[in-house]
Amino acid sequence: MVKILHDNDADMSILDGKTVAVIGYGNQGSAQALCLRDSGVNVIIGESETLNDKPNPSWQRAQDDGFKVMQISKAAKAADIVHILLPDEFQGKVYRKSIRKHMKAGKILCCSHGFNIVFKAIAPPADVDVIMVAPKSPGSEERKAYLAGFGVPGLIAVRQNASGKARDIALAMAKAMRFTKAGCLECTFEQETYEDLFGEQAVLCGGLVELMKAGFEVLTEAGYPPEMAYFECVHEMKLIVDLIYEGGIQKMNATISNTAEWGEYEVGPKIITEKTKKAMKKVLANVESGKFARRWLRESRGGALNLKAKREALGNHPVEVVGRQIRAMFEKN
Repeated sequence: MVKILHDNDADMSILDGKTVAVIGYGNQGSAQALCLRDSGVNVIIGESETLNDKPNPSWQRAQDDGFKVMQISKAAKAADIVHILLPDEFQGKVYRKSIRKHMKAGKILCCSHGFNIVFKAIAPPADVDVIMVAPKSPGSEERKAYLAGFGVPGLIAVRQNASGKARDIALAMAKAMRFTKAGCLECTFEQETYEDLFGEQAVLCGGLVELMKAGFEVLTEAGYPPEMAYFECVHEMKLIVDLIYEGGIQKMNATISNTAEWGEYEVGPKIITEKTKKAMKKVLANVESGKFARRWLRESRGGALNLKAKREALGNHPVEVVGRQIRAMFEKN
């Protein structure tokens, strides 16, 4: 069993006098920086002042939010804890260019996803602490939970413990962002990275999106109105997931009709079969071997042309075209 850590397992005083440089002020960067600062932690922001020769809106947004904003190299030099929250595909390059030279003995390198450490795009020196403090939530929901006086669940992990205090620092940061109020799990970098990538690909994003698209296509190809197909296969997904989130699968089953529940037991295993599980196991093997990471980093270095083409194709798929029309019906005038 994984131990669940709470507020009484963490002591924020270990962060007294320390400066945290949050590198990247996007969805996670802004949410975590604001939560840390509101809990009394000294936070600075490392960002690029320009992006593609134009003013970087993240730089301006961080300034508007009242932070001291610096070029990434200066922020890394000034900080005791360097917390990298850039997109996975950019972290390695930015680390080598702007951060590596400032990672001296006594510093702490922190992240919220182990991708670059596990797949060796970032290779920290042996005399620095390397930790992970990761919310199990998008940044927007994390910030909402903090402002409501609670928090979202999180993970902590220690990769290198040069100071002997790495775990204490990770727990303190988790407490500052109120992850320990909800409950924090302790894991390894590999566990977080492999499970996260597998879940995204096989279930949460890849699996779910393809299931919804396939259901929509089967109904519309059989002549059913696309608007009805969208409601049935996409729109109602949120209602089902919300019920599961609130009380588990049995809570959902207790809420839906007996007919729907019987259909779950009778038909579900015919859709998600042993063949599906076999494909999922291959997905996990590709994640664990680094094959997926290598493919993605190669795609990114090439300008992400395939990603952009697939993104455009999805936007033109009938399920998205109809979805935009359906969602417009619910917009307030």
